[in-house]
Formats: sequence, C-alpha cells, structure tokens
Amino acid sequence: MKQIVSISLGKSADDYEFVAEFLGQQFTIKRVGTDGDVTLAADLMEQWSAEADAICLGGLNFDYAIGSGRAVAEQAKKVKILKSRITAPITTGERLRRVSYEWAIRHLQFKHGNNYFNHTKVLFLSGMLNYNIAKVISEWTDNLTFADPVFENGIPKFLNSLDELELYAKGVHDVLDWVPTRRLASSAMPIRTWNEYIVRKAIQKTSILVVPTYDFYDYLKGCGLEELGGKTIITSTVYEDRIQFLKERGVDVIIDCTPKILEQVVGFNVLEALIAAALDIPLNELTDDDLLEVISEQRLDPRQIYPQGQFKRINRFSFVIHPLSQEQLKKDPTIELASRFAPKGFMDAVEKIIAYSPPMVYCKITGVRSPTGVEAEGWLITVGGTPKQMLSHSPEFTYKRLLQAAKMSKRLGAQIMGLGAFTKVVGDAGKTVAKLADIPVTTGNSYSASGALWAAADAVRRMGLITVDKGKKLKAKTMVVGATGAIGSVCCRLLAMAFTDVYMVDVRHSKLLALKESMLGDTPDVHVEISTRADKFLSDMDVIVTATSAGGGKSVIDIMKVKPGCVITDVARPLDLSPQDVAKRPDVLVIESGEILLPGDNVEMRDIGLPPRVAYACLAETIVLALEGRYETFTIGREIEWQKVKEIYKLGLKHGMKLAAISGVNGVYSDADIAEVARLAREARAEAAVPEKSLKRSAG
Repeated sequence: MKQIVSISLGKSADDYEFVAEFLGQQFTIKRVGTDGDVTLAADLMEQWSAEADAICLGGLNFDYAIGSGRAVAEQAKKVKILKSRITAPITTGERLRRVSYEWAIRHLQFKHGNNYFNHTKVLFLSGMLNYNIAKVISEWTDNLTFADPVFENGIPKFLNSLDELELYAKGVHDVLDWVPTRRLASSAMPIRTWNEYIVRKAIQKTSILVVPTYDFYDYLKGCGLEELGGKTIITSTVYEDRIQFLKERGVDVIIDCTPKILEQVVGFNVLEALIAAALDIPLNELTDDDLLEVISEQRLDPRQIYPQGQFKRINRFSFVIHPLSQEQLKKDPTIELASRFAPKGFMDAVEKIIAYSPPMVYCKITGVRSPTGVEAEGWLITVGGTPKQMLSHSPEFTYKRLLQAAKMSKRLGAQIMGLGAFTKVVGDAGKTVAKLADIPVTTGNSYSASGALWAAADAVRRMGLITVDKGKKLKAKTMVVGATGAIGSVCCRLLAMAFTDVYMVDVRHSKLLALKESMLGDTPDVHVEISTRADKFLSDMDVIVTATSAGGGKSVIDIMKVKPGCVITDVARPLDLSPQDVAKRPDVLVIESGEILLPGDNVEMRDIGLPPRVAYACLAETIVLALEGRYETFTIGREIEWQKVKEIYKLGLKHGMKLAAISGVNGVYSDADIAEVARLAREARAEAAVPEKSLKRSAG
C-alpha cells in the first residue's frame, strides 16, 4: 500500500488519516499540521522523506500567477526554506491547480450550453492569485472587477479589466500611487472601514465571486446574507465548514475547482502527489500532459454544490421601454404637478428635453422561475423619447440611445437585450442596433405575433360562438389581410394549422399564389382562398387578422361589414384599426395583443400598466430566451420567420409562460367585457335572421 503524506503549515486540529483507492491502487493518505511552524514542517519532511511514496506541502499560499519578481519571491520564500532541508521531491500542487482551474471554467461553460459565463459580472477578490481563471472567463465576458489594490495594498480602488490587472501586477499602474504605503492604509481606521464597505458593496453588485482558498474567511470577513445571498462562489478545496458558512449566508452555487475524487476533501497538493504515485512517476518528472491525461480519463470534473439544496441558475436580461405619450410623462409626480400650473406648451418642452436624456434603469425584475428550475432576472431600461420625438429625429438619434442602453445592460450583467414599443420600429427595425450592440438583441416580434394569435384562439373559445372540438381544427373561416407580409405570412401558416378555412388577402398577386402553394404543401387538409380585395369575403369571416403595412389608423377593412361576433386581431404596428373604428362595433372583439403571465410565485416588477406578473409578449420573448440560455439575435428587422414564431411559442410553454390577458385599444378585456361582446353579437345575429324569415314567408 502506497503512502501519501501532506505536511501542512495549517492547523494541526485539522489532521486526518484515511485509506483510499485510486487508479486501482490502495493508498494511505495522512495530513500533519504544524500550526505555521516552518522549522517543524522541515523536520517532518525529513522524517517522512524516506518512508512516504510522495510528500506534499500544504497550508501555503500559491505563488501569484502574475506579479512582480518581489511578489513571487515573497510567496515562494517559505517553500525555498523547506526545500533546502530535504532532497526528496515535494509538491505544492501548483501545477495541477493551474491546469484544473482552466479546465473547471471551460467544462462549466460547455456543460451549461456554452453560455454560463457570457456577459456575467465577476468580482475577483485576488486577480493575481486567480489570474488563470480570469484569463479564461475573459473569453466570454469583460465584466471583470479585481479587488487586488484593496486587499493587497489597502488602496480603496478596484481594477476593471484584465489589462489593468496586468499593469498593476507589474507595479506600473497609476492606482499604486494613490496611497503612500500599505501600512498607513491599514492603520488608518477611516480608510480601513471604507475599504470594508466598498468591498461589501462590490460583492452585492456582482453575480459571480471568485474567492482564493487561502485566507478564505479573511476575504469574506463581514459578509452576510445581504452580500452573499443568491451569489455563485468560485473557489477551491471546499471543506464542509466552508459549505456550511456559505449556506448560512444564502449562497446559491459553489463551484469547487478542486475535483473530489476521494471521500475526504483534499487539496491540489495531495491530488498531485496521488497522481504521481499512482502513475509511478517521480514528482519532479510529472508533466502537464500526465495531469491532462488523468483528468480526461478519470473525469476529474469540478464540483457544483448547491448549499440551498436545489439546482440554481439565474440568467439575466434587459428590456428597453419608453414613454408613449405626454400623459405617461405625467406619471412622474414632479412633472404632473408642474404641468398643472405651467403655461401652455410646457409639456411640449418637457417632451423634447426628455428625449435627449440618457438611458436609465426603470426597475429590476426578479423572481421569474421556469419549471425547469432556471431563474431569470433583468432590468427595464427607459429611454426618454416618445414616438412623436423619435419620428421627429433621424433614426440615428434613437440608435445612439439604444446602443447606450446596450452598454448599460452589459455593465449590469444582462446577457440579452429586448427592444420594446417604438424602439423596435424605428429605422431598420433593430438591425443596426443588433449589429453594433455589445450584447445580443431581439425585438420580441415573434412572440408578439404568437401572443396575438394565442389571444385570438382564447377569445374564440371564451366567446362561445364557434364549436370547439378538442384535438380537431376549428370549423370556421379566418382571413388574413396583408397575408404576404412578414407577420401576415406567419399568421397564415399558423392559422392553417388551427382552422379548416383560411382566406388570404393582399395586393401582391404572385406572392399570394406562391404562399398558397407553400401552405398547401405543409398543411394539405386546409381550404385556402386568395383575393386582392378584403371586402369580397369580409361578412363571412369568424376570425380576421390584419397585418398590413398601411397602419396609422388608415382603414384596411370596413368594420361595419364584419360579421357580429367576429374576432379581429390587429397585429400591425402602427395599428390598422383606429379606436374610432373599434367603437363603432361593440358586437365585435378587436384584439391588439396577448399579454403573458410570467412563471414564478414571487415575480417582482414595477408597474408597466399591466396586472402583477403580467408582461407584454415582446418582453416575454426576451425573458423566454434568457431562461433558455439562448443569448442570440432571435427576432430582428421587419421579416419574421414563422418557424421562430412556433419555436418561441413552444419555448414559452416549456418555461411556464401562460396567456394572461387579452388587450384591445382600451386596455385589457375582462371576462365581463368579452361576455358582453358575445351577448351583443348573438342579439345582432338574431335580429339579422328575422327579416330573412319574413322574406321567405312572403315569397311562399
């Protein structure tokens, strides 16, 4: 039986001895602590050098991965003293640590869909000790902050990039001139207190915290639930006491870069000695390739520990909103009060001024939780321009503010940004913004189209005017006006899957023919009619979708000719039907959008004009993509792919999204509103039937 002995400068109270099997061989693994006594450690190493198969040194901080010659020499001083006393090879595990750290980060990124660290905010309490981790993570995010000046020199400043860390390590960063000496900084109570405060605040604002294993508790001194709650901690050699410590402070995920291959948690020094002994390779001849081979073959993966007892992953998003009118600007109490007494034209001036304001965080959304266990949180970011102001400027005016919002989103840690309301209409409908933004961008139009049709289907069911047989297509007639457009063609394809008869109206003859041919190839059991005139079939339709590019309240159908009880879904932006047109037919249900109920019992969000937990479909698309970890430009421009409409609908169901409300031009329809429309429709149909019966009797 081979023997591994770890001589540690740590506490003797933590000593252990146990038998373990590794690579088919039996080992006795023993730890002997010396409570910081270097001389005793040297004596013990001499004593065991003749008996043990491998000796390793523990309880010692690893050398800085980068840094000045002075810093590295200081870290290596104790090792040099110890090595001078013995001739047998010893290891501190530094080589395995370096390899394992890089492997741990790459493994987790791949394991979680190649997006685990994308755009994430990461705080390193010591970037020089964890430079290897920082270097790898920087491939997916540049939201990196380093607290080295605070902990190493008592300077109340952070480094905000890998380049800054490298300059600091070389001793040439300007921050090193900020405080004369470390002794002064550490002895001055106000500076020390301020340093502790800014570190706690920085921890609160980060998503992932990287903590050195050496002096672990010193780095987290003073941190409680407020600082560590909900955080992901990356460290190494996580003993049970550390798990308990982090659990009590609300940490969600612990990533232990040290693989646990034995029943007892041991450090890199023991693991490296164990690998060398198992392979019968002298410690001084063990290579990185040897370590990589063992890591690969034995699957020495990092540990993911969930202290709260359940899988936890939080993905992050942002969504851009803006005021739609001067009335919405008056929701600010100060503006509302001033507008009462200000002269005429005051609100026009306010509207113009606010259009130039930089993006601001309106609120944070928390508590969105998918049935899969993944959570999402994000920020609503407001830009000041109303639609009127956006149209009065060039598209570049709005692009500039949206790109500022993208930069802000990235700094906050968002991994995808959605465009809401008029910001997704301006210019080229998001293409330029998506091309130039620092993070992926989506307009949400795919889920908006899906939500509107979802709402139409629900409205048909709730109206009760069409027989609905479960599992069968609706025996009803539906028309799409603007059928060959981006949204219209998507609606045609989706309606063909749900209705027996689809009527398509557009002025583009050849496109209508091509669309019909394509649809019949996909859904041969649907009856399709095409026309260039909407009024030809208007009075027979049970469901109408308007998706033209006319917009602006221009009449695309004569609502007075529509069948009583018809459900009209207006998916055009701007709307095809004006509020004045809608008001003419109280016996017709006109739908503007379908709103989505977000999953999770504790969703927190500021008022956006909808009931609690309810979001606009375009916002819901951004959240669905965040929950799925699809950080990509999903919907952009004016062309919408019907496959994506289907896909986002299915992803929404997967993550627990539900249709929450049906909205019209005057807001959300209640059950009573829909019931009243249905009642008026039945009365209108009954009245229309009376003259027909009288006419037949007269003819007889």
